[in-house]
Amino acid sequence: MDTTDFAHRAHPAPTGRLALDRRQLLLAAAAGLLPAWAAATPRAPGAATAVEVWKGPSCGCCGDWIRHLEANGFQVKAHDTGNTDVRQRLGLAVKYGSCHTALVVGYAVEGHVPAADIRRLLKERPAAVGLAVPGMPIGSPGMDGPDYGTRRDPYDVLLVLRDGSARVWQSYR
Repeated sequence: MDTTDFAHRAHPAPTGRLALDRRQLLLAAAAGLLPAWAAATPRAPGAATAVEVWKGPSCGCCGDWIRHLEANGFQVKAHDTGNTDVRQRLGLAVKYGSCHTALVVGYAVEGHVPAADIRRLLKERPAAVGLAVPGMPIGSPGMDGPDYGTRRDPYDVLLVLRDGSARVWQSYR
């Protein structure tokens, strides 16, 4: 699937890459490139993890994915401005693209990534850009509603590394 043709993509992305180490995140937040909460990893016990999501205004599966995150204890703030610009700014190549992009405690999350995989990412804290589920596989969170029946396509959640490469983080078969 060519992820550059999503109907709800935004304007051409600006140049630049956002580094993901803690010191640079704090500097990025101070400069206004990130909201302050994105760089602040400590949180109170039992507090919801904040997630910021960029999506198209009419994308139903994005809304379903957001509800999946909220049902799993995340606090979501959504922007209906498209995700192409932020995807590039966070350092994710188009080949990892999907219909929404999120920022979670300094990590990029692209597409229909299950909440459990995001929790594992936050627990293990690998040196990476983040996670991606390219395209829109049926059966992934947000693509699993009644319209799809019992269909479940196999897919992989990828760990996207800082050099632009990726490895399989979790497979769903």
